[in-house]
Amino acid sequence: MAEGKGSVHHPQVSPTAPFVTGPVSVGAQTVLYHTGYDEVRRSAASLARSAELGMASGALTSVAFHLGDSSSLPCLSDAEVASLQEEFGRVLKVTYRSFGANRGSAGGQNDLAAINAADLLFIQNPDVIASPRMLETLIEPLKTAGVGIAEAKQLPVEHPKDYDPKTGETSWAMGACLLIPARLFKSINGFDADSFFMYCDDVDLSWRTKLAGFKVIHHPAAVVFHDKRLSADAKWMPSAAERYYSAEAALFMAHKWSKAGVLQRLLEQFSLSPHEDHQKAYSVFMSRREADQLPAPLDPGHEVGQFVGDMYAHHRFALL
Repeated sequence: MAEGKGSVHHPQVSPTAPFVTGPVSVGAQTVLYHTGYDEVRRSAASLARSAELGMASGALTSVAFHLGDSSSLPCLSDAEVASLQEEFGRVLKVTYRSFGANRGSAGGQNDLAAINAADLLFIQNPDVIASPRMLETLIEPLKTAGVGIAEAKQLPVEHPKDYDPKTGETSWAMGACLLIPARLFKSINGFDADSFFMYCDDVDLSWRTKLAGFKVIHHPAAVVFHDKRLSADAKWMPSAAERYYSAEAALFMAHKWSKAGVLQRLLEQFSLSPHEDHQKAYSVFMSRREADQLPAPLDPGHEVGQFVGDMYAHHRFALL
């Protein structure tokens, strides 16, 4: 098994010193996939306002917005990119690049991080809208030694995973709206795009951050609106791609985080499942296993990874 991307190295950073000790630069980065201009502009407008207030308060030196496009054809025209740059350029440096292929969330974010020169990386979804004081508020936890990731609170549908109400410590941070120091991101080799095309790339990143000695903090005062839709009976409505990639990610998570019993249960369940997404996930995983292309297992003592049923954290809310 190759160590490869997404493994944990001895970091060139120390949990004994805070990452933020004064004004910092932030580089927000978003991976697009057939995303409309209006949605991108809405996100850029909210980020620009948060950047403007953060710079006025002295918390931020500069803010950039890096857009990476995984669509089969560019979803933004040259004119639309120019319009974004003209409208928000006074406070927000907007860049756009088309990957020319579907890089997935993990691969796309890694590509953007490679060109992101900011002190802090703000990883966000394109359907996230920042509240006006979000950036300067989300920076606060990183002023404490030992904190490696700060996660914003999502509205109107909060994620149900638990967090300590006093310290904010949580099992993992959602890639829809997390802030991580660039030095730390690079020291742990970013997202594991080889194992996680979509889903659980953020869980894996968070747990490797913890293995490196840092805490993951949920900060409920830093708020974003995440445009997620529910059914009439308040159920999630996953797409076919979401169903498949979440099943595939579950297998890779169980293997990579040394949960042999969980992996065996899922393999048996998926191999017998009537659902095509389960069958495909099973086939892909077994093919990778036979080719010795699985990541090296981590955390054999289970000091970091939380497997609570089919979730990766204890939940605050009851599941219906």
